[in-house]
Amino acid sequence: MSILTVEHLTHGFGDRAIFSDVSFRLLRGEHIGLVGANGEGKSTFFNIVTGHLTPDEGKIEWAKNVRIGYLDQHTVLEKGMTIRDVLKSAFAWLFELEQKMNDICDTLGSASEDEMELMMEELGTIQDTLTMHDFYVIDAKVEEVARALGFLDIGLDKDVTDLSGGQRTKILLGKLLLEKPDILLLDEPTNYLDEEHIAWLKRYLQEYESAFILISHDIPFLNEVVNIIYHMENQSLDRYVGDYTHFEEVYAVKKAQLEAAYRRQQQEISELKDFVARNKARVSTRNMAMSRQKKLDKMDVIELAAERPKPQFHFKYGKTPGRFLFETKDLVIGYDEPLSKPITVAMERGQKIALVGANGIGKTTLLKSILGLIPALEGTCELGENLQIGYFEQEVKGINTNTCIDELWTEFPSFTQYEVRSALAKCGLTTKHIESQVRVLSGGEQAKVRLCKLINRETNILLLDEPTNHLDVDAKDSLKQALTEYRGSVLLICHEPEFYRDVVSEVWDCTQWTTKII
Repeated sequence: MSILTVEHLTHGFGDRAIFSDVSFRLLRGEHIGLVGANGEGKSTFFNIVTGHLTPDEGKIEWAKNVRIGYLDQHTVLEKGMTIRDVLKSAFAWLFELEQKMNDICDTLGSASEDEMELMMEELGTIQDTLTMHDFYVIDAKVEEVARALGFLDIGLDKDVTDLSGGQRTKILLGKLLLEKPDILLLDEPTNYLDEEHIAWLKRYLQEYESAFILISHDIPFLNEVVNIIYHMENQSLDRYVGDYTHFEEVYAVKKAQLEAAYRRQQQEISELKDFVARNKARVSTRNMAMSRQKKLDKMDVIELAAERPKPQFHFKYGKTPGRFLFETKDLVIGYDEPLSKPITVAMERGQKIALVGANGIGKTTLLKSILGLIPALEGTCELGENLQIGYFEQEVKGINTNTCIDELWTEFPSFTQYEVRSALAKCGLTTKHIESQVRVLSGGEQAKVRLCKLINRETNILLLDEPTNHLDVDAKDSLKQALTEYRGSVLLICHEPEFYRDVVSEVWDCTQWTTKII
């Protein structure tokens, strides 16, 4: 039975088409991976099917009484909300029922006999619903999920805005667990999760009995949890049975067959046109020429979709720095409270190091403390000589209304317009992306703009905080190659071993010096 039916969906932003006559069906028990390059419209598709966005054309139809759980990569948790508040909000509909029950009880005294009978019947229905959905043990259920996700150690009364990106994602996942929806919509859920919690989510989705649609660029993760792939490309949506690796194999064969058919048809068209041109004026061959012209007119011409530009990252190496890039002595990092024990480490020229460990233990804070963006609570951090630092921040707050061109021009005012456009195009951005405001781009496209600013500046050390978040497969491959070839030093925060293990020569486990309970 179909849970979700999408028919003839067409949508775009301005003159930029996203979908053209797309149809889609989701059946019970299907575990779907929704894949495609950055900017193809995966998050937009989620916004349309959840009713957050109205399509230009098309019909979206959900099965009756289907409850949807949606994990959005851009979900904002408001200041003042505690972990307990967010988890309990999973039962908002039950609290609304309880309020309705209380309102009915308040009006029973003034009701007529007939009204009272109807009210008592409704009260009984509400009471049964509350009991069936464990309303009276909500606190126990919240604590059970919080314990499984490690939130009891942090404290359920902790303000959610004080948590790391990974911890916030975990809270939203916990809320979905408590909601027990009929379908899960997950938009890049692994982006801010550490390895331990990616493994936990993987196990959860493997055992998940209902349907889900998952957007992810984490290929090993996709291969473990999905059985259907929907590929979004050039305004269309194509279905493939199997995991991502099988999709790649079938897609490559399909693409090769289409290209071969295109070449054969172009050869045939060329020969037919040549025959018509040579024979249409001669009386003896005019009929044959007209016959071939009719064949040309009726021909269903194969069109090859334009290839998306593949990103090409190349970091510029500047002057040679001193032997030591930075050295910490009994450095204690944190904000109001210490996040670490005293840290004494040093990084030398040429080293490439990955910082690993659970979310919320202070990896980003360590980077910012090294850069001097956050003052140390104790100890010192001494930077080396002749440093040219390139810093990629994990999250950039605020709404950026600049166009991509203006964003790069502000950074490099001496560039010509051609140089600005060329630099952005090399990072995999099309002309329409380049002329758009940064705020309307997808997470992956925004990351490419930030990387573009970084690769066009001379550096000798890169401090990168989860640079692979939101990036599509091609962009990740290009970034990995660029970091491998980079002559400078790299200090990298990353939760994807498949990405960093070929880039770095050393791994620092930050759990060794954190004060947090892991």
